[in-house]
Amino acid sequence: MRITMGVTGGVAAYKAAELVRLLQQDGFTVEVVMTRGAREFITPLTFAALTGQKVITDLFGNTENEANLESAIEHIAVAQRTDLLLVAPATADVIAKFARGIADDFLSTLYLASTAPVVVAPAMNVNMWNHPAMQENIAKLRERGVNVVQPNEGYLACGMVGAGRLAGHQEILAAVRETLHWNRDLTGETVLVTAGPTCEDLDPVRYLTNRSSGKMGYAVAQAAARRGAKVILVSGPTALETPPGIRRIDVRTAEQMHEAVTKEFAGCSIGIFAAAVADYRPARKHADKIKKSGGSLTVQLEPTVDILQEMARAKGDKFIAGFAAETADVEQNARKKLAAKNLDLLVANDVTAEGAGFDHDTNVVSLYFRDGRDMALPKMGKAEVAQRVLDEIVRLRGALRTKPAKRLSVV
Repeated sequence: MRITMGVTGGVAAYKAAELVRLLQQDGFTVEVVMTRGAREFITPLTFAALTGQKVITDLFGNTENEANLESAIEHIAVAQRTDLLLVAPATADVIAKFARGIADDFLSTLYLASTAPVVVAPAMNVNMWNHPAMQENIAKLRERGVNVVQPNEGYLACGMVGAGRLAGHQEILAAVRETLHWNRDLTGETVLVTAGPTCEDLDPVRYLTNRSSGKMGYAVAQAAARRGAKVILVSGPTALETPPGIRRIDVRTAEQMHEAVTKEFAGCSIGIFAAAVADYRPARKHADKIKKSGGSLTVQLEPTVDILQEMARAKGDKFIAGFAAETADVEQNARKKLAAKNLDLLVANDVTAEGAGFDHDTNVVSLYFRDGRDMALPKMGKAEVAQRVLDEIVRLRGALRTKPAKRLSVV
């Protein structure tokens, strides 16, 4: 989902940078619009670096040469593609403009042009906040459905003490989720996620592995936890930090991952197998380092256990989703794997495609379903891919639970 974040001219503008990062961790794509006043406190370059997108600063372009038809109607394009408008911090000036319908810059024009839900997080002097005109404007916005995040009380930049501090990041995030009706739709579910590569030892210094970074699996685990699930993450070796609220089990080999999954999956309702488990391992692990002899070296490989197939074979009413990294014939291989392994959902991608696969923060995947349908997703961040995958899992789980039972004939 896409959030357009307005940053206005107040001391609290610097806090918006961290808020952008947290929104991205929640799986949102963030586009920033800055007012002229905001640029006195923090530079557009900061937000461009964080979001990887152009920061919008003026209604008609930043220079005379940039003033063209595209920039003149850009507020309409942004209004049409955004899922939510968030303004943090929101100054008294922009709140008054929103309340009175004044459109004299990009942000205020965007507000009028957009039909997306709006969240504003005010930040200002305590006397400004308490002024009757301000409270009247706030009341008008709330009447129109704007979610106003109440400012906190405390020591203000002006030296006064009282209401007017920008609300905490978690309070603003909670308002965003509430406004978008992000229900904790996985509450009550226990989700097992596998992630990362495995390492299959040849000798004490060499092993077979693959290029998986674990980013996709970790994004799925984090998204599931945020949607209310109890999450168990079985991870091969990665450099990633454990997402908050998740129990992580570290493994190294396919055999160790198999043991951990077998033990934990019995108590889970959903399994999402995103790990890149080695299909083969050396048949013999040498006790000492193999010395270079000058001739060729033959290494015999033996298959590892197929964890996904084994779990799916006796899944009962559990839901199982698998991932497939392909380099050719993606659809054909994906449908074959979906059927052969008795999966409810398969997420497949061509790891050779631009912006997809190992080490990237983005991915390009297609979802394949048991009923023969498929869904191709455009290139997006792995956090957003994770949300889309979970959306389908929630939908499919709901369909399975509401499926009417077969009627028995009584003779």
